[in-house]
Amino acid sequence: MELVLEKVSKLKGNIFIPGDKSISHRSLILGSIAQGETRIYNFLNSLDCLKTLECMQALGAEIELGKDNSVKIKGKGLYGLKEPKDILDVGNSGTTIRLLAGLLGGQDFYSVLNGDASVRKRPMKRVVEPLRLMGADIWGRKDGQFAPLSIKGSKLNSFQYTLPVASAQVKSALLLAGLYAAGGTIIKEPLPTRDHTEKMLEIMWADIKISPPEIKIKGGKELRGTDIFIPGDISSSAYFIAAASILRDSQIIIKQVGVNPTRTGIIEILKKMGTKIDILNSQIKSNEPQADLMIEYSKLKGVEIKK
Repeated sequence: MELVLEKVSKLKGNIFIPGDKSISHRSLILGSIAQGETRIYNFLNSLDCLKTLECMQALGAEIELGKDNSVKIKGKGLYGLKEPKDILDVGNSGTTIRLLAGLLGGQDFYSVLNGDASVRKRPMKRVVEPLRLMGADIWGRKDGQFAPLSIKGSKLNSFQYTLPVASAQVKSALLLAGLYAAGGTIIKEPLPTRDHTEKMLEIMWADIKISPPEIKIKGGKELRGTDIFIPGDISSSAYFIAAASILRDSQIIIKQVGVNPTRTGIIEILKKMGTKIDILNSQIKSNEPQADLMIEYSKLKGVEIKK
């Protein structure tokens, strides 16, 4: 395929951004272990998300992907997944391997997670170690530091755990494991991270209590399938927001994009730099805030960005 890029002098018009990647991953996993039907709208049909879909199908979930990027899932309930016949291939998706490690740690069967060369270089011990503390039997190269990960599902114990490094993926893996643990699991994070897993668990009737920086989840309660409306991905929107900010006479509106406060750092920073960004038509769908963003060209100034 040949791609031709031409210089533009300004940006004008409305933009619809594809669905949020993080929410798409989580909706597939939680919809598969919920009771009843889950319907997902504006699913991100990307390679990483499709790897999560394929892995959940290999675990027995009934998932149909529509041409309009809608997804229908017939949930199997917490204890309805089955042992896969082959290795679960996550491709290049670090989100898939880390979240599924948490899910599979509490199953009553054996499974293996593997990915491409890049995934096999990514650190896994940050998720393997706390799962082992819960009683999960997980093995991997260099004592669980790297994939492939071999998992023999076990009866998990609840625990209290403070994340040494802020990580939404590790937090989400432990919340998924907590669904299968006896008693209440408490997770504390040193800094706020994206909270899509917690928000989705709430609308699926999990026994979860969110008191930042602490989350408590009780295991054993079945989830309920629901409709999930996925907003546009704020991370993918960032390029258009930045471009409209610096191209003279630009004005764009990005429609129905997610504005979860844990993800809007770029908006806050660009506003400090002088970018004119108006947030319009704010609403909550599927427990996630979304809005239209109107961005206009502005003269920017330098700012100090702190963690």
